[in-house]
Amino acid sequence: MAIHIATLAKAPYLWIRRAVADTLFERRYDVRTSPVIELDELGIPAHERIRYQATGWLNLPRILPAREVGPHDVFVDFGSGMGRVVLQAATRYPCKKVIGVELSGRLVGIARANVARNAHRLRCAEVSFVESDALDYEIPDDMTIAFFHNPFTGSIFARVLQRIVESVDRAPRTVRVVYVNPVEERALLETGRARVVRRLRGMRPTAEWSRSNSTRMYEITPRAIGHGVAG
Repeated sequence: MAIHIATLAKAPYLWIRRAVADTLFERRYDVRTSPVIELDELGIPAHERIRYQATGWLNLPRILPAREVGPHDVFVDFGSGMGRVVLQAATRYPCKKVIGVELSGRLVGIARANVARNAHRLRCAEVSFVESDALDYEIPDDMTIAFFHNPFTGSIFARVLQRIVESVDRAPRTVRVVYVNPVEERALLETGRARVVRRLRGMRPTAEWSRSNSTRMYEITPRAIGHGVAG
C-alpha cells in the first residue's frame, strides 16, 4: 500500500518541485529550457533515444564542484537539448571549452540563443553547439568531462562509450563522466576502465524512482594506468 501511494504521489511531487526550480533558473538567466518534448515532435526516431527533458539545475554543481574544474578542462554535453547544462558549465567553470552535441536542429537553435543572452556571464571563452548525431560525433582528444542525462541507451550508448575509451587511449588522460539517471551504468563498469568516484542518490520512495533521480560521476582512465572496475 505504501509503495502504491508513493507511486501515485510521484507525478505531482515531481511536477511541483521541477516547476519551482525551473522558474528560478529561467528567470535568473532569461532562458527557455524547461519544456518536456517528445521525440516525435522533433522528428527523431525513438529507438534507443530518450525524449528531451532538462537536467535539474542543482545536479551539475552538486556532483562537480567548481574547485575541481580548471582552464585545461573540455566539457562535452551529449544530448545538450536547449543548452541548460552547457550554460551552467560555461558560467560556473573556467573551462577551456564547453561543447553541446545535439541531434535536433530546433533545440540547437534555442540553445544558442539561450547562451547568447548570457554572454556577459560566461567564464568559459569558447562555447559551441554541434548539430550532430552522437554516433557521428568525433570525440575530441582533449575532452576531460563528458555529461549525459540519459540521452540514449543500448547500442548507441555502447558505441559512444567505446569512442570515449578509444580517445582516452589515443590521447592518454582521465575523463570524468557525469551521468544523470545512469541506466547504462553496467555498460560503463563492464569496460573495466571506469570506476565510480562520486554518487548523489535520489531520495525517493522506490528504487526505480530513486535511480531516475540519481547522479553519478565516473573516471575513465588509459589502459596503462587503469584502475579497473569499482563496485
